[in-house]
Amino acid sequence: MTRGYRAIYARYRQNILAGVLKPGDKVPSIRVLAEELNVARKTVEAAYAVLVGEGYLISQGAKGTRVNPDLTLAAARPDVAPVSDDAGLNQFLDLRDGAGYLRLGIPALDAFPTKKWLLLAGKAVRSLRPTEMTNPPVMGYTPLRETIASYVNISRGLNCTADQVFITSGYRSNLMLILQALGVKSDKVVFEDPGYFFGQRLLKRFATSLHYVPVDRHGIDVDYLLRHHADARVAIVTPSHHSPLAVTLSLPRKHQLLEWAAANQSWIVEDDYDGEFHYTRKVLPALKSLDTQDRVIYMGTFSKTVMPAIRVSYIVMPRAAMARFRETGEILEAGVPVLTQKILAAFLGEGHFYKHLKKMRTLYARRRKMLLDALHIVYPGLFEVELSDGGMHIVAFLRTSTRDAELASIWQSHHLQVSALSGWYCLRDKRYGLVMSYTNIVSTEQAVALISGPRAQTLALLT
Repeated sequence: MTRGYRAIYARYRQNILAGVLKPGDKVPSIRVLAEELNVARKTVEAAYAVLVGEGYLISQGAKGTRVNPDLTLAAARPDVAPVSDDAGLNQFLDLRDGAGYLRLGIPALDAFPTKKWLLLAGKAVRSLRPTEMTNPPVMGYTPLRETIASYVNISRGLNCTADQVFITSGYRSNLMLILQALGVKSDKVVFEDPGYFFGQRLLKRFATSLHYVPVDRHGIDVDYLLRHHADARVAIVTPSHHSPLAVTLSLPRKHQLLEWAAANQSWIVEDDYDGEFHYTRKVLPALKSLDTQDRVIYMGTFSKTVMPAIRVSYIVMPRAAMARFRETGEILEAGVPVLTQKILAAFLGEGHFYKHLKKMRTLYARRRKMLLDALHIVYPGLFEVELSDGGMHIVAFLRTSTRDAELASIWQSHHLQVSALSGWYCLRDKRYGLVMSYTNIVSTEQAVALISGPRAQTLALLT
């Protein structure tokens, strides 16, 4: 590339006009840019002089050189994002990434112990050793794996060691690592219906023989699985609170599912995404805790218990498949940043995580009641809610209508990030309603005010 002053001038002018460099942005000093481009300082001086002369840059002496803050440019044409053919995916992406209320999957951000987290973060930074500044361990930071093993053994009834824990960067990493390690791309995989929306979309792309098993009020219908898909190699389920219906898989069906996996040498992937949140004295153990044949691959996450931005999840590997997971992980996984893992390990190891969970269970039970009371006040008799023993969201079923997609669109126009239940189904038989979270509701009055916004349009649509 020509590095004469004209080329430097043209490059800066182009970036300013395109909006890459904005009014007020600082540009490198003449010395720094000359060293970076390996040219004489006079070459950069000449380019900057022309740009200053034309009004694109201003020199502020010791403060450096900046793009002229008074420069007025025509608005750049925004880049048009490619439109996906999957309209449903686009809608769910908007809900996931947009701002609004009743948003799914977001814990109570106002109740997070931020000060404690910052103290632990500072301590982790100060104690960072040179050996921890290289590539992160693919399987995960050992102290975090140890604290996770201790936690799931005590709180979720598992019986595993730290060697079985694999730290990943989220749900997608979990699922991709499992599918690749088990080598099931062309084998039959079954997924619950309705089921986690992004899980559906990922599996449609990476599992060539994907089938669905309906979920009813007692959880995934294992009789249906045995009748239609007994030859499946993998079943992916959320038995603690089936997503999104939030029902719990009954104990007889849990045993039935485990017996099927053992008899057929199949695998069960248990996604325990919010099993920590239960509001009764009856604590239901994880499906993995009943697994005597080691056929369950357990997945957990800290996105719902700590914060989504942390991007830390984990897998408890079956002992028979640990070598395959390690080999596959070396190829697929880059490892989670050690600093993040150190902070989280201290948060768990020092007992703060347990205190936080206890606080959240009480808080979520209260906030769920706030939203339920608000629905009863604003829409008496319009919705039906089937309460589970826990979770982070509710489904407000429509009593008489099937127009939940239109209704969800109305609520979304009022900045309520609810979703239509029917959009989570793949099979023909569906139920209809709105899926909404209550975790960030702060009062019944607030909930009433929020859901009153679309009241007139809601009643016009449904009555």
